[in-house]
Amino acid sequence: MSEIQYFTKDGLEKIKQELHFLKTEERTRITQAIAEARDKGDLSENAEYDAAKEAQGHLEDKIRQMETLIANARVIDSSQLDTSKVSILCKVKVLNHNVGKEAVYQLVSETEANLKENKISIKSAIGAGLLGKSKGEVVQITVPAGIVKLEILDIGL
Repeated sequence: MSEIQYFTKDGLEKIKQELHFLKTEERTRITQAIAEARDKGDLSENAEYDAAKEAQGHLEDKIRQMETLIANARVIDSSQLDTSKVSILCKVKVLNHNVGKEAVYQLVSETEANLKENKISIKSAIGAGLLGKSKGEVVQITVPAGIVKLEILDIGL
């Protein structure tokens, strides 16, 4: 059985939209590419046909993975979250003692992580290091660049 993934309502909706796009437009495009390649004759020496069939296989694998992800998805109701400790969906304001700068991160599932939007995975080193901690705590987290020392300034939604 696959692992349960937690999502925001918007995050799950984006995945459902991407799945719909893959099932409708991408499948149609690849089916047309296969048909065009088949019309060119001998399939045993047709590189276009082979490439299109390989693309079809990759697409179907991705669709299956996304369907499994959606089947195991759980939407988190942010109104039910306790903000006394860091948990998934919380926005955490931290002070990085190593560089003296503040940052705000939202902890999300792996599939919703996006560093440009300051959304970090709960399975990342920093995300996992912050989980369960309280406001005022100072944590030391080992990251690829060394050890980062973060002080939790605030926890919110």
